[in-house]
Amino acid sequence: MEKRKDGQLIAIAALAIAIIFMSVGFAVFAQNLQINGRAYVEKSVWDVGFDERTFTDTGNVEATTSFDGTTSFQWKATLKKPGDYVEFTVDVKNAGTFDAKLKSITISELPTAQAKYLNYYVSYDGGTYSNSVTGLSKSLPSGESRPVKVKLVYVQPENSADLPTEQVTVDLTTSLGYEQA
Repeated sequence: MEKRKDGQLIAIAALAIAIIFMSVGFAVFAQNLQINGRAYVEKSVWDVGFDERTFTDTGNVEATTSFDGTTSFQWKATLKKPGDYVEFTVDVKNAGTFDAKLKSITISELPTAQAKYLNYYVSYDGGTYSNSVTGLSKSLPSGESRPVKVKLVYVQPENSADLPTEQVTVDLTTSLGYEQA
């Protein structure tokens, strides 16, 4: 029995020595690999606005216009008779660092009386709109431009009695809603 105990002790000692040698051997043959690098990230810029240099006026009445920075454009015109119209085209430019999408066009509604003798349109990227629209997804990639045309036309109504009998002031607003693509 003692021989058996001695054999077990020798076996345990041999296994312990083998584990120690294996640990040392593993440490000798183990190696860590390292990857080092550096990245530079440029600043992001959101810059979608009107490009005043592209403005053109093609209406048949005299109008005054002004740009307030790149995000606001204002105009005034006097339409004297049916057939008169005022029309402007200006580019919307994406000078930012990432793509944009036009998501909505909000157009103020003409009052009912004026809607009988005025037509108001906004054209953008192949579409013409006379009412507000949402759910658009018109791409404006970084560095590109799209023309926006605004047109107000004084039309002859079906009933001449619908024409104004005194000067009428109509305020019109169009808003282009852009988001990051």
